[in-house]
Amino acid sequence: MSRYDLTDFEWRVIEPLLPHKPRGVPRVDDRRVLNGIFWVLRSGAPWRDLPERYGPRTTCYNRFVRWRKAGAWDRLMDAITAAHDGAIQMIDSTSVRAHQQAATAKKGVQIIVSVDHAAGSRLRSTSSSTRRGSRSGSA
Repeated sequence: MSRYDLTDFEWRVIEPLLPHKPRGVPRVDDRRVLNGIFWVLRSGAPWRDLPERYGPRTTCYNRFVRWRKAGAWDRLMDAITAAHDGAIQMIDSTSVRAHQQAATAKKGVQIIVSVDHAAGSRLRSTSSSTRRGSRSGSA
């Protein structure tokens, strides 16, 4: 069992809610396909990187798209949250934001903050090595 695979409890909750098509070609194992879909969604990897143990990537992708259009994902998410009695929390990454400069920290630079407000100097948060290396040479 992979870290992204459904637990037995989750599968028992989800299985009765899956769309069933009794006609035509028998479907590939639903649990395996769902685990493949969840692997892609949780890992953030492209569909082409789906491991072979989940079956053909086109099967996983097509079922994901078909079920999205049919509203099956909404029903599944409602059932999972109801089964966990509201104790499950999900965060959509589109609502989590960081400042644009949060990812541009330089390695080895220390931030110095003056805590002696009585000394009369203004607060400094720039390393002294950064000021020494200024381009104007006036520092």
